[in-house]
Amino acid sequence: MAAIFDNIMELPSKEVQTQTDSLIGFENKFERIYNNLKLLLDQGSLTDWSNKHHKVELPIIQQLKDKYPLIILAGDAGTGKTISAISIADRMTRELGKEGFFLKLSTRVRGEGLHGEMGKLVNDAFSQLKEQAGKKRIAFLLIDEADAIATTRSTSQMHQEEKAAVNTLIQKIDVIRELNGRAIVFMSTNRLHFIDEAILRRAAVVLEFKRPTKEECVELYQKSLKGITFTVEQLNELAELSLKKDTTKIGYSFSDIRLKVLPEAVAKAYPDKPLTFEIIKETIISIQPSPEII
Repeated sequence: MAAIFDNIMELPSKEVQTQTDSLIGFENKFERIYNNLKLLLDQGSLTDWSNKHHKVELPIIQQLKDKYPLIILAGDAGTGKTISAISIADRMTRELGKEGFFLKLSTRVRGEGLHGEMGKLVNDAFSQLKEQAGKKRIAFLLIDEADAIATTRSTSQMHQEEKAAVNTLIQKIDVIRELNGRAIVFMSTNRLHFIDEAILRRAAVVLEFKRPTKEECVELYQKSLKGITFTVEQLNELAELSLKKDTTKIGYSFSDIRLKVLPEAVAKAYPDKPLTFEIIKETIISIQPSPEII
């Protein structure tokens, strides 16, 4: 199993819960996904709800039961797709009072180009996903950089081996639908337009991740620098500078601020000076945002 997955995690996890607390805009993302997926997880109650309020099982109820447990997280690098997938899975297990098992598919699943290898590895990954799913446990699979595995089959340059792997992936998504929400697949991608159309059609939710707004930048600086007193004007200025609208068309990603700007600012202050507004401002001006992936 280790050869197929980069990460295997049991949920709920206190470590993940702590990480979730630091995420910006998480609640809205979670609510949208959870509200969709709980329709799959509680199908009996859905029928009861329809009979109670409408005296009949509405045709839409059966259509909802046919939804696929597939969530696509799309957006630029550094916008929080991977950690959000883990955090959403963790929160779902807490909300439902169940155990969870989170599997992060390794890029090694692409194999070494041997005939049938990629399809076999995809098949093995979904077999493990199905094995971990149960009445008291939800199994989650994250396919990161999904455009490398779920690439559209319409391109003429696509190798037959890759087409076969996409076909296998589609078949396996169809199979886990029979588990009534006990197994859920996340796909994250920087290039949504590269994902095969048949996979896009199966997604219950396509959730877009964007670089932070001004308000989100303010919140991120507040959370990351809690304990240092900044004025509202100073926080707004740091946020405005982080949008980089005067120098480029693109601002910082969440990870740019967390992993580039703030560590660089701390390095400038440590060990002889306090971390000040001026140091952070100077650092923001000097560091360019990570480029968009097209």
